[in-house]
Amino acid sequence: MSDHIVVSAELTLESLYGAHHGWLKNWLTRKLQSSFDADDVAQDTFLRVMAGDSLQAIRDQKSFLCTIAKRVMIDLFRRNALEKAYLELLAQRPEAFMPSPEIRQCQLETLQQIDQMIDGLSNKTRQAFLLSQLENLTYSDIALRLNVSVSSVKKYMAKATEHCLLFRLEHGL
Repeated sequence: MSDHIVVSAELTLESLYGAHHGWLKNWLTRKLQSSFDADDVAQDTFLRVMAGDSLQAIRDQKSFLCTIAKRVMIDLFRRNALEKAYLELLAQRPEAFMPSPEIRQCQLETLQQIDQMIDGLSNKTRQAFLLSQLENLTYSDIALRLNVSVSSVKKYMAKATEHCLLFRLEHGL
C-alpha cells in the first residue's frame, strides 16, 4: 500500500516537471539572461520541490514554482556576490601568498556556509554577532556601536549562538 503512495507522489512530481519545466526555464533565461544559470536554477527549483512536503498542497503550480525559483535566484546572486568579493580580496594578495585552487574552493564553500548560517538572524543579532566574531569587540563596545544595552547584546549573542548551533546540527557541520 505504501509503495502505491510513493509511486503516485513520483508521478505527480514527474507530471509537475513535465508540465512546467519548459516555461520555467524560459522565464528564468529571460530573468537571468543566461541559459546556463537558468538550467541550474530550474533544476534546483525542482530539487527543492522534491525535498519539500506534500505536492498535494500546491494550489497554483506556476506561482509555487516561481516563488521557489525566486528564492533559488536570490541564493545564486548571494553566492555570486560572495565569490566576487572573495576573488577581489584574493587579487590584492601577492602571488606568493595565493592559496591553491583547492584551498580557495574550500574557503569559498566555508564562506557560503557562514553566509547561509547567519542569513536567518535578525539585523541587530547579525550585526552583534559579526562585530563580536570578526572585530573581536567586547559586549560593551558592541552595545555602544549598536546603541543598545549590554543586556541586549547578551540576548543577541545567545540567539546567534543557538541559531548557529542548530544550523550546524541540521546541516551536519
